Amino acid sequence: MARGRPSRATVYTRLEAALAELRDRLGGLPSPKESEAIWSDIWHLEAHHSTALEGNTLVLREVELLLERGRAVGAKPLKEYMEVKGYGDAAQWVYAQALEPGDWHDGGLVSVHELRHIHKLAMDPIWQVAPHPDATDHEGPGNFRQHDIHPFGGGMTPPAWPLVDAQVQGWVQAVNDREGGLLAESETPVPERLARIHEQFERIHPFIDGNGRTGRLVLNLILVRLGYPPVVVLKKQRTTYLTALQKADVGDVGPLGELLARAMYDNLNRFIVPNVAGPARIVPLAALANEEFSIAALRQAAQRGRLDAVQGSDGVWRSSRKAVDQYKRIKGTRRG
Repeated sequence: MARGRPSRATVYTRLEAALAELRDRLGGLPSPKESEAIWSDIWHLEAHHSTALEGNTLVLREVELLLERGRAVGAKPLKEYMEVKGYGDAAQWVYAQALEPGDWHDGGLVSVHELRHIHKLAMDPIWQVAPHPDATDHEGPGNFRQHDIHPFGGGMTPPAWPLVDAQVQGWVQAVNDREGGLLAESETPVPERLARIHEQFERIHPFIDGNGRTGRLVLNLILVRLGYPPVVVLKKQRTTYLTALQKADVGDVGPLGELLARAMYDNLNRFIVPNVAGPARIVPLAALANEEFSIAALRQAAQRGRLDAVQGSDGVWRSSRKAVDQYKRIKGTRRG
């Protein structure tokens, strides 16, 4: 463990405490209609990083212009713009469907229909300009593969294609199982249960292409339905993420669970809590940190009495955006 880096158990505890605070004090996750800016920021970041994990080279500003204004700036291959467009369309559908499901939704965390629909949304734009060269007429977006997949780098081999349909059905049933699935009582931390179902989906590899993107989108559909913030795996985490998936393939879900938990916690503090809390609402310092004031700097100011803050019985310092703005003005006056 790196010096100063919290342990896995600490990360899990902090995430659960932050989620409890979100539910009990802040009313839970906002709907896309209530807080469009929050979801747009997450949507843009996710579309950028999740496609970048697969090799896409568009920078974040190019992604934002493409998704918000339909402008393809730069001189990248058309396929790359279509990858981002497809992912953006699918992510937007995922968040709307997760928080405000349609009449046909059966109440489960995920369905086979939703899984296939997400793949279709994500892959249709790409398929229009660069269909998979080995795909048959029955393996397009939204359809399961009819090819076997070569073993992965870590040695794991996806199931033969005739088994895919049954294994996807079994995976969906296992996710939704209220006795033994994600919603059941268990000593296994939720992030590690999520890691297991994510690894199991990627192990099945149900489509001829786009399994990584679809798997992360489906994971976020499940997360938001559970009241958790979505996960964005950053492109700089690609090696860590793939290594964690390989470890999960052989039974060690801890590293992947920790990666997911850290990503949930970061999104919660970066996007959601600061925007739903309002300027006077008391929230953890982690939700108030920014490029100007790190968590350490805010904590030090709180401990010295320069920032209006309180330390709870859980040891967490809390303050408000209004108090941080006041501290900023006082600090600027002292410098002057």
